[in-house]
Order: sequence, then C-alpha cells, then structure tokens
Amino acid sequence: MRVKKAVITAAGWGMRFLPITKSQPKEMLPLVDKPLIQYSVEEAIACGIELIIIVTAQSKRAIEDYFDRSPELERALEQKGETGLLEKVRHLCNMVDICYVRQKEQLGLGHAVLTAKRMVGDEPFILFLPDDLFEQRETVVKNMVDICQNYQGSVVAVKRVDESEVSRYGIIQPDKVSERIFKVTDLLEKPHPSEAPSNLAIMGRYVLMPEVFAMLEKTPPGRNGEIQLTDALKRLLQQHPVYAYEFEGERYDAGTPVGWLETTLALALKNPDIGPGLREYLYTLLKTSAHPFRENPSG
Repeated sequence: MRVKKAVITAAGWGMRFLPITKSQPKEMLPLVDKPLIQYSVEEAIACGIELIIIVTAQSKRAIEDYFDRSPELERALEQKGETGLLEKVRHLCNMVDICYVRQKEQLGLGHAVLTAKRMVGDEPFILFLPDDLFEQRETVVKNMVDICQNYQGSVVAVKRVDESEVSRYGIIQPDKVSERIFKVTDLLEKPHPSEAPSNLAIMGRYVLMPEVFAMLEKTPPGRNGEIQLTDALKRLLQQHPVYAYEFEGERYDAGTPVGWLETTLALALKNPDIGPGLREYLYTLLKTSAHPFRENPSG
C-alpha cells in the first residue's frame, strides 16, 4: 500500500494576521526565502508524493499563481541573464502535480478535508497543516507512513505539551505499542487539563485511511458550527485502528504572528547564508542599550 497523494489545507481566513490576510493568503507569508506553504509541498515531495491537493478558498489565487508558469517573468529573467533566478522560478511549476479544490464555506478543518474526497479517492493520503513545521521535516511523515503500512491504520503526529497548553489541542488517550508508537483509544478536542487523558497533543501531520471521509460525512458540526477532524477520528477509531507517533525534534507553529516570527528566526539562524550575519546583528542589538527589546532604554 503506497501513499501517493497528499492534501494541504490552505482555506482559512488567517484571522490572527489581519489585516494583511484580507488580500494576502497567510500561506504565502514568507519564511526566510520562500512562502510558508512551500515547506509543506517540498516535504510531501520528499515523501514520494505524486499528487498534491491544495484546499483553498476565495482570495487564495496567489497560491495557484505561485506554483504556475509565469512566461513574461521568465522571458524578462532570460533577457537579463538571470539564469539562477530563472531556474528557481521554473522549478516551482515543475516540482510535482498540484490540483486545487475550493472550500466554499469556512466550516472547519474536517470540512476542508472532506472537500478533497473526490480528488483523493479510495486510498490513503497524507494531510499537511502548513502552519506546523518540523525540525526533522519529511523524516516525521516517512515514519508515519511506515507505521500506517505496518499496522494498517491511520496515524497522527503527537508531541508532549505542558499542562497549560493542553486546552489548545486535540489530545489522545494512548495505549503504548512500542517506542514512540501508541494505539489511540480515545480523543478529546481541546479538553480542560483536568479532563485530558494525557499530554500527547496532535500536531499538523496525519496519514489517513480513506474511511475517514465516511466519518467526516457523519460528524455533526461542533463548536462554532465547524466540523472537527478530531471528532471524525474519534468515530473512526471505533471501527478502524488509529495510531499516534510521538515524533522527535522541534515543532514550529507559524500560525500566529509571534509564532511566525519565532519560526522565521529559528529557520534563518540555521540558514548557512543568512544565519551568521543575523546572529551577529541580534547579538549587537541585545548589547545596545537603546535596542527595542528594552522597555525603558534609558533605565
């Protein structure tokens, strides 16, 4: 059973970033030298994915344009002899087959996934939430695909979080199978810490069996009238096994302004071309008495 398709959800309003996301898709915000969504696309390609389905919405055309040909720009670069830039621009539309489906109403993550049903068909697929980036990148998903194939079930990525953060995530009730692998016996969406069955929180990578679509169709809207993927997975595990993989390494959340800035800095500092100069600048900034990190520069 080979996993050949991936779904990337990019239909949200990006409300935490308003007003810029009124016309600029959050997924197109730059992280160092490329937009946020490109990290998920590259991660999918590295896992051997042949078709990527991006779930978009109104005002998200910039995503489609970015991964499309731009003949006029290509001609201009060619005439100026900018061969390096020309290769980068052409590479974007040749990386992998990408198709798009629109979520016509903002009815939650579960509904966004459901809109990709016809494109995915009756086969397993990887789900990427582009806000989440992983230090080990495709290694996490490759391990999840192996678990899916070995145990014949859906797989969610999980990470241990502090008690104060439990209410922000879907939390699993785990039954340990082997090192870093758990069978999920229950799921709770954003529980109060006192009600949480563990501190293992679901992060933005899933390997899902096609049966999840039937569960999504049966899942009624929950909080804010949205169809929650966690609720559908809770239904799914009553009939089909669901496993969790506790991945290693850092996970970055670029879904908030602060998280986006932290992720940008973390990635930039690891970039061999940018990191040394940025590290020196930050060091100088921190040493300067008038730097903006001090609430009272004269104090």
